[in-house]
Amino acid sequence: MNIKFSPGPGQLIQRMARMTNRWLEPRLQAMGVAVAQVPVFGALQLRGPMSQRELAELLHVEQPTMAQLLNRMQRDGLIARKPDPKDGRSSLISLTLRALKRSEAARDILAEGRQISLQGFTKAEVETLQVLLQRMVDNMEEELGK
Repeated sequence: MNIKFSPGPGQLIQRMARMTNRWLEPRLQAMGVAVAQVPVFGALQLRGPMSQRELAELLHVEQPTMAQLLNRMQRDGLIARKPDPKDGRSSLISLTLRALKRSEAARDILAEGRQISLQGFTKAEVETLQVLLQRMVDNMEEELGK
């Protein structure tokens, strides 16, 4: 008996995420950047200085995980912390010049990876894929109460 296995959307998304990380990791590591740091770079570049809590919420990361990531980034000279003038118990996190330089190169690597993975897709297909994936995310967030 020949049974053909057909993975579902969730399995394909996980597989794609693993392959993407496998492709990205060595390229980013060569520049001194970890895959997990990329969303932090993007958030701080787009929104400017933010608190650890704001970053964790925006990036859907647990507070302890974000704290560890930011501690490593601070150790590596990629972020700076300054007291939050609105909340004396909190600090605002911003990117250092070192991080800004690395994030420019990382952006090029991410664009190359995106180009490879979407090779042969039309603009309309990419837009449809994004809409469908966002619907999946929205469905799960509603289910989980987020």
